[in-house]
Amino acid sequence: MTDTKFNWDQMAVMIEREGEVYESAVRQAAQWLAEREVPVRRVLDVGSGPGVATCVWAEVFPEAEVVAVDGSAALLERARTRADRLGVTIGTLHAELPEGFTELGEADLIWTSQAMHHLGDQQGALTALAKLLRPGGVLAVAEGGLPARYLPRDIGIGRPGLLTRIAAATDLWFTRMRVELPSHSAEVEDWQGMLAAAGLGSGATRSFLVDLPAPVDTKVREHLRDWLDRVHHKIADGLLDEEDQAVVARLLDPEDPAGLMRRPDVFLLAARTVYAARKD
Repeated sequence: MTDTKFNWDQMAVMIEREGEVYESAVRQAAQWLAEREVPVRRVLDVGSGPGVATCVWAEVFPEAEVVAVDGSAALLERARTRADRLGVTIGTLHAELPEGFTELGEADLIWTSQAMHHLGDQQGALTALAKLLRPGGVLAVAEGGLPARYLPRDIGIGRPGLLTRIAAATDLWFTRMRVELPSHSAEVEDWQGMLAAAGLGSGATRSFLVDLPAPVDTKVREHLRDWLDRVHHKIADGLLDEEDQAVVARLLDPEDPAGLMRRPDVFLLAARTVYAARKD
C-alpha cells in the first residue's frame, strides 16, 4: 500500500514477524470462510505485505489462483520467497492502491487485512473491490477487533493502567492519521453497513482470538517490542506524559529486567474481527 507516513520496505521484517504472530487468527478466518461453500477459483489478498496471509490462503485453497497484491515490490518479493520456502504457489501483483483497483481482475474471494484504514475513502475502496467479485464471491475485511493486551494492569513500575493510556493515545493518533490521508472521507466504521452500501449482501461477522499465555517466546517478545517502539514514536509527542514515556523506555530496554525482552509475565491476548459479505 502507499502511505506517506509509513516506509513499508524498511518495516518488512517487522511486518512479516507480526503476520506470523497473528497467523493463527488468519487460519481460523480462512477455515470459517472456506465453510461458506463458495466455489473459489481465484483469491486476491489486497494489501498483502510480505504474504503471510497469502500463503495461508494458498494452503486452504490449493486448486485456486492466489494472488498477493501490494504497492511495495520489496514486500512482494518477500511474499514470493515465503511461498517458495513453504512449498505453496502464489502469484504477485504490484499495484498502487486505490488507483490500481481496476488492474486486479475478477476474483471469487477477496481478503484485505488492516489495509482499508490506510486509504482515505474506505467506502470507495470497498465499492471498487466489490465490483471485482464474481457472482457468489465474498469480500472479507479484517479491521478493528480489540487492542492487544500483553502486560498486567500493574507492571511494578510507573502508574497502573499503562496499556489503557497507550490505547487511548493511539486512538487519538489514528484519528489524526486518517484525517491527513489523501481523499479522506469521514465514515462511521460500521463495516457490515459499508459492505452493504458497496452492493453486497449475506453479511457475517466473526472475531478470532490470538491467546498466547506467559511466558511468550522470543518472536512474540520481538514483535511486541517493535510494536511498542513504533507506537511510542507515534504518540510520544504530547499524547503520553513524561512518566509514562519513561516507563515505555524501560520496557523497550533489552537489558532492563522490567523490559519486554526479559520480564516473565509478558503474554499476548488480542482479537481480530473479520467482516464478510457476498455478491448475490
